[in-house]
Amino acid sequence: MSKGTLRKDKTCLNCRYVVENRFCSNCGQENTNTRKTFHHLFIHFFEDLTHYENAFWKTIKNLLFKPATLTKAYLSGKRLSYLAPVRLYIFISFITFLLIALFSSHDSEIVHNSGEKNVTIDFDLPTANATKKEKERVKFGNITYSSLKELDSIQKQASESEKLSDFKYWIATKILIVKENSTNKEMMGKFIESFVHNLPKVLFIFMPFFAFSLWVFHGKKRWYYFDHGIFTLHYFSFLLLIFLILFLANKFLSLFQESAALEFITVTLNFMGYGWMVYYFFPAHRRFYEETRMISFLKSSLIFIINFIIVSIIITLFAFYTVINLK
Repeated sequence: MSKGTLRKDKTCLNCRYVVENRFCSNCGQENTNTRKTFHHLFIHFFEDLTHYENAFWKTIKNLLFKPATLTKAYLSGKRLSYLAPVRLYIFISFITFLLIALFSSHDSEIVHNSGEKNVTIDFDLPTANATKKEKERVKFGNITYSSLKELDSIQKQASESEKLSDFKYWIATKILIVKENSTNKEMMGKFIESFVHNLPKVLFIFMPFFAFSLWVFHGKKRWYYFDHGIFTLHYFSFLLLIFLILFLANKFLSLFQESAALEFITVTLNFMGYGWMVYYFFPAHRRFYEETRMISFLKSSLIFIINFIIVSIIITLFAFYTVINLK
C-alpha cells in the first residue's frame, strides 16, 4: 500500500467524487498528493509493474514449478492474486531483451578478438572424402572456389551449362565473403548470438500460431481461442524465463576458470534446464485441458513436434541470414 500523504481536499482528482477514505469509492484512485520524489516514483513503478509485495513471487513460483496452475486460476476468475498474463510476458520479455543487449557487446568483442584463420565450408555432402585442401574451398557441383575473385572469373568464362544459377551465385558470394572476412569462432559466435537474440522475437511472433494449433486440436464448443491464448502466454513466459535463467547462469559460470568440474556443472545445468523446458508442456497440457493421459500425450506430442520444427526452421533462417551478412 502506498505511503503517500493524503490530500486535505476530499474531491477526487480523477472523477471529482467525494473521497471518504484513502481511495475513491467511484474510480479507485488514491487521494494522495500528486507531486512525488524520484525515489517514490521508481518504487511505485516497480510495484505497479510486478505487484512486488505478493503477486510477483507467487506468479513466478507457480509459473516455474506448477504447470497450467496460472492459466486455470486466471480463467476461473482469480485475477488479482497473480500478474496478468500479458503483463507477465511483457515484463519477462523486457528483462530478457535488456540483459541480452547488455551482454551482447561484450561477447562480440571476445569473438572479434579470437584466433582461427581457416574456414571449412562444404556445400556438397557427397564429397565428404575430399582432401583437406579441397575442404578449405567452397564447392558447387564440380567446381571449387577459394575466393570471390576466382568465383567471378569462373562465372564469366564458364559455359552456360557450367555457370551457377543466380541463386547459387548469390549464396556462393555470401559464403566466400564470410570465408574471407571471418574465422570459425566468429561465425559460430555470430550464429549463437543470432539464436539468443532472435529466440524472444520468434516466440513473440509465433504465439498466435501456437494458440491456433491448440485451437485446432481441441473442442471448439468447450474452448475459446482466448483460452488457448492465455495458455500460450503463460507457456511462452515460462520458456522465456527458463531461457533467461540459463543465459544468466552460463554467463556467471563463464567468469570462472575452465575446469572439468565447471564443465560438468554447466552441462548438467543446461541439460536440466532445457529438459524441463521440453517436459513442461506435457503436464501443462494435460492439467489444463483435463484429458486422459494417453489422449493428452498424443495431442501434446503432435502439437509440440509440429511447432518445434516450425520454430527451429524460423530461428535457423534468422541465424543463417545473420551469418551470411557478416562483414
